[in-house]
Amino acid sequence: MPDLVEVFGGHFMSPVADPYTPYARLRAEEPVKLLDLWMGPGYLVTRYADVHRICTDPATFSSRSNANGTDLVMGRTILEMDGKEHTKHRSIIAPAFVPKALRSDLPILIERMVHELIDAFAADGSAELVAQFTATIPIRVIANVIGIPMEDYKTFHHWGLDIIGFVDDPPRGYAAAEKLVGFLRPLLEQRRAEPTGDLMSRLVHAEVDGERLTDEEIFSFLRLLLPAGAETTFRLIGNLLYALLDDPDALEAVRADRAKADWAIEETLRWESPVQLASREATRPVEVSGVELAEGAQILLALGSANRDEERFRNAARFELERRPEEHFAFSFGRHFCAGAHLARLEARIALNAVLDRLPNLRFAPGAEHGIVGLAFRSPTALPVVFDRA
Repeated sequence: MPDLVEVFGGHFMSPVADPYTPYARLRAEEPVKLLDLWMGPGYLVTRYADVHRICTDPATFSSRSNANGTDLVMGRTILEMDGKEHTKHRSIIAPAFVPKALRSDLPILIERMVHELIDAFAADGSAELVAQFTATIPIRVIANVIGIPMEDYKTFHHWGLDIIGFVDDPPRGYAAAEKLVGFLRPLLEQRRAEPTGDLMSRLVHAEVDGERLTDEEIFSFLRLLLPAGAETTFRLIGNLLYALLDDPDALEAVRADRAKADWAIEETLRWESPVQLASREATRPVEVSGVELAEGAQILLALGSANRDEERFRNAARFELERRPEEHFAFSFGRHFCAGAHLARLEARIALNAVLDRLPNLRFAPGAEHGIVGLAFRSPTALPVVFDRA
């Protein structure tokens, strides 16, 4: 694989096949490694204990460093907020993603979407599950939660990829963000005049410290939520299907006992975290694993490395269905724990159960290449499969 120093120097979306081997070396030899990152010099932190400490001490390790670049395409978002400001803004969207809110008609809607997609290829005996299945479900779901009617899902999928991958191509990311705002602006005006029960209406009429959000603040929320809700979840579902296809015994165990689906999801989140990196900034001089960090030091948390730390997880490099991987970092940790975690798990569970119900004798297509790649985000680029025709 490319040298990590070179990769972290700017190839944010690099299709790295194996970052875990160099991560293991870093955990053992240089757990806090100074690198030339895309946002300037910064420290890559790779051990579970250090990542946990940093995520749970926001007073010492601020999230404001997430503004380095993201504000150019997304604007000011909750990713970079700390303390009361973060709490107040997060409370606006949190009710839309709590388990109670997801128990209404949303599971039925997701099931209908999932089965419609499977209907298109169930009789074929073969499919490419990324293009035909995983890439489509989450963008449709998060659009429904927000209140965005859309027909061209592929366009929104590409916009999301461009926004998230802005580090590799800033002009393209900025253009995608502008196109998204152009699409959303008339919808915003509609919700302002006639609010409905969707998340966009909540944002339009929400108040922080007695004042309504500005249009730019609303767009910042939406530029974050739409790609984040779509891109990370489609990667989770792809990784989950890959993990089980790569371990036929585990696949059959889940098929036979669907109660194991939830643990398959958790182990996938640990084993191949869709989001691999998070950013922090030291607010004061501090020592981490023997390395002195100055005030203002930029810190990059290798979440995927922490989730493979042998000091925390036995046989960490292996996907083990019977593992109970509590307190992994796939959704970060602490105050910035992902608000959409429950929704992502719900989508993954419904998608997996539908695949197991509808595609008997599911397996990788013989001779076809497959694998999980990525640095900042990891997932399979393709899942070529065959199965018994319906």
